Amino acid sequence: MYRLTRREMLKLFLAGAGAAFTPWPWRTIVSATTPSHPDVVISKGTSPGHITEAALQALGGMPRFVSRGDMVLVKPNIGWDRTPEQAANTNPEVVATLVRLCLEAGAKEVKVFDHPCEDPRRCYVRSGIMEAVKEAGATVQYIDERRFRKMEIKGEALKTWEVYQEAVEVDKVINCPILKHHSSARLTMGMKNLMGLIGGERGRLHWHLDQNIVDLAAFFKPTLVVLDAVRILTSNGPQGGSLKYVKRLNTVAVSIDQVAIDAVGATIFGLVPDEMEHLKIASQRGLGRMDLGKLKIKEVTTNS
Repeated sequence: MYRLTRREMLKLFLAGAGAAFTPWPWRTIVSATTPSHPDVVISKGTSPGHITEAALQALGGMPRFVSRGDMVLVKPNIGWDRTPEQAANTNPEVVATLVRLCLEAGAKEVKVFDHPCEDPRRCYVRSGIMEAVKEAGATVQYIDERRFRKMEIKGEALKTWEVYQEAVEVDKVINCPILKHHSSARLTMGMKNLMGLIGGERGRLHWHLDQNIVDLAAFFKPTLVVLDAVRILTSNGPQGGSLKYVKRLNTVAVSIDQVAIDAVGATIFGLVPDEMEHLKIASQRGLGRMDLGKLKIKEVTTNS
């Protein structure tokens, strides 16, 4: 079977906004009468909020994941003192839409927090996330260093680590990363984004980064992963800075499978999933599936 080269995939996905509406190379047609939900939904359109909602609807709707009375954590990337246009943090409209949908599904409270690499107050404000999610009804919190607790991770490499207590006290975790380049991990996607829920000397985790990422994914087990590819940072990650490294793809992907969603993210970026070591480790460990040819992937497109 013919496989697209990396250069061909890059042309498809990184050629600008127009490329975001070209067919995906793994496209699987899922009939509207198919009784089971797709494994991954990829939603495209010009409005970040609309494509996020459309993706969730195609995956079964937020009530499939959030029950009445749930305490929910929506965990975006708010790690950097950057604007939404610089694509270093999760798109604020995507995050706010998730908050609204959780509350409409009956969530008792939706919390939004992250453990930024730069000054939290600047990151929360400049990212646009604080204002957007407050308007949507979320409780926005800065990390309180006193609330980290040493916990048993029981991973292959990561045995114990300092975890933010509120991250394990909620009923549901919705992981909401942005897709971007990362100088150490190659890409930041779903599993890597969970590092924002831990404390300690996080730089030490880069010694066995791929294994540590998988260990954290197995520990937190998010209910849902929503991958923001409205804008992607193609280089100089994770913090970015220059707009020349930003490509607008107007895309959001959603899945309950942490491995599948990161595999889709790698392909959107122009990489083959096999090139991402953490995906191979996670797949072998049974956390999900990375063979996109064996997954049901549904595409939806909105008119706005």
